Amino acid sequence: MKIAGRVKDIEVSGIRKLFESAGPGSINLGLGQPDFDTPDHIKEAAIQAIRDGKTGYTNNTGIIELREAICEKFRRENRLSYTPDQVIVTAGASEALHLIMQALVETGDRVLFADPGFVSYAALASIAGGRPEGVPLDSALHLDVEKAKEVMDGARLFVLNSPANPTGAVENKETIRDIVEYAMDAGVTIVSDEVYEHFIYGKEHISAAAFGDDVITVNAVSKTYAMTGWRLGFLAAPDEYITPCVKVHQYCQACATSISQYASLAAYTGDQSAVAAMHKEYEARRDLVYHGFKSMGINFPIPEGAFYAFVPMDQALISRVLSKGVVIVPGSSFGKNAPDYARLSYAAPRKTLEEAIQRIQSAL
Repeated sequence: MKIAGRVKDIEVSGIRKLFESAGPGSINLGLGQPDFDTPDHIKEAAIQAIRDGKTGYTNNTGIIELREAICEKFRRENRLSYTPDQVIVTAGASEALHLIMQALVETGDRVLFADPGFVSYAALASIAGGRPEGVPLDSALHLDVEKAKEVMDGARLFVLNSPANPTGAVENKETIRDIVEYAMDAGVTIVSDEVYEHFIYGKEHISAAAFGDDVITVNAVSKTYAMTGWRLGFLAAPDEYITPCVKVHQYCQACATSISQYASLAAYTGDQSAVAAMHKEYEARRDLVYHGFKSMGINFPIPEGAFYAFVPMDQALISRVLSKGVVIVPGSSFGKNAPDYARLSYAAPRKTLEEAIQRIQSAL
């Protein structure tokens, strides 16, 4: 059988591989998924949509009420001005990234992103025919602005992810502004992945689109409202990018699930107290994990956002931790520049995290 070259050399996600192979009694800290339930008012909105027969196709770009609510969210939380016609509702942030890559990347185009960085960026760039290229981070796991500028010229896209997966780093205003402004001068489109924006501890979230017009913002309800399985995300972009992205969306997806759209409308327009409660709990878990490793003599920059710890571990230690029944993801899954690291998610109850820390300590 002949397999298309564009997928032949792409590896199966190391995260999913470990998640699906976890054995009985394992503590699975490999998958970036909130352990909280979707808030009740969101679930009730979905049930009501089913009862009301809102189960058919929607507009390709999403129901107008949701796109209006997303625009209001941008205005209120990010101080950004979008119109509903500049928003496409997608099947999760993953589809939004796929649409962008397919619509904007030509064969051989360079696509830049942080290395270590989220696993999808390189794979989606390759599927689109592009050339993925990681930008090394500094010793504090932040983007190095000067190194980013050195490779920016001639690139097609720069994917900016803050708060970052896997590192938990939150880039400051100056870094984001400098990268966006340089990208504008170099003719590089910024793709700003902001799915963890509501889980930041002691710093401020900055949207890249505040500093330039050639920016595509990607977000989702998945992490903010504990709705990963609802598969609902969106992109917001300048007018000229909407039609090309819709063309891809029409043929690979048609529209996001109608029920998830009505649930997400309730998420953005309803009670936000669950988000604040999750934030408070994630921060407590972050502290538990960070100080647990510190007590073992393992030091690393404290995560500033998201719900991941990116911890220095050599391959031998990673193997011993896995043998103790704690599922973590080797740093090599996130790029070429962090082989002696591992990512663990602290989206798990505190007692589970305490047990995981004890097992990891026994592996030292």
